[in-house]
Amino acid sequence: MTEVSAEQAATAIRKARGALSRYRTMALVTGVMLLILVVEMVIKYAIGQFVDVDGVMTYLRWIPIVHGWVYVVYLVTVLHLWSVMRWGWGRLTTMVLSGVVPLMSFVVERRVHADGEAKLAGLAERYEVAGA
Repeated sequence: MTEVSAEQAATAIRKARGALSRYRTMALVTGVMLLILVVEMVIKYAIGQFVDVDGVMTYLRWIPIVHGWVYVVYLVTVLHLWSVMRWGWGRLTTMVLSGVVPLMSFVVERRVHADGEAKLAGLAERYEVAGA
């Protein structure tokens, strides 16, 4: 096992904090887009049964496409954070699924962020990294 310097640890912690921040942003954006998608689907399939919504739906056609691309970017940030933090497969599965279950991304994001910050704080203490 090789010895890690305080400078190397500080760099790794800084990069991990960046990955955690990007994940947090994408989790919130994905969650909001998923809620907007749910509203679009309610309008299309529930309200559309009783009222003609074809005119409204022409303005909402972009929502599924944007959500799909946002989810792809979210998956990239999830994979990056997961690999940087060296978490298990269960955490990866939960993070991936939270992008497709309404409201789950908000709950999982809080837990992942808290766990990530705790792990990074422990590493900063272990390697005596100031300000990390």
